[in-house]
Amino acid sequence: MKNARELISAAVHVSIVSTVKDNNPGMDVSTATRITDEGLKFVSACAAAPDATLAPSRVVDEGRHALILHTAVYEELCTSLGRRVHHYPGYAPDNYDPAILERTQDAIKAAGYDVDAGLWGLPAGAEPVTVAAQCQHAPPGDGPIKPMPTPRPPCRDKP
Repeated sequence: MKNARELISAAVHVSIVSTVKDNNPGMDVSTATRITDEGLKFVSACAAAPDATLAPSRVVDEGRHALILHTAVYEELCTSLGRRVHHYPGYAPDNYDPAILERTQDAIKAAGYDVDAGLWGLPAGAEPVTVAAQCQHAPPGDGPIKPMPTPRPPCRDKP
């Protein structure tokens, strides 16, 4: 099996793990490391299967968000994988589709990685790991994840 940590340098990996920890006070290094690694695997699987409709679990998306915050690293990662993997955030906590999560895990395996099944759990509030990420992606879509409409705040008249 491939090692996702080989996709980036050790120093960058530490930095991304730190970002996951900083965004989730009280999270231990081991969990932040697992989330970072699974985020790397997800991006790699999306690049390897550009016509597939894939989506991260809410927990794995936390690792992906940390990667994206390191813009130069993320750009280099996508370049090394041969394809830019875009992010289309959305928030719909009731929009949970186990089939897409299973398909995504299969794509990660097809890309040559083991899957950390403990991070591909249920929707918000039910996962084994609590994270700050508020995205919830679902199919069908164009590309690796489906862009979902952003909730709009209610209209308020200004006095």
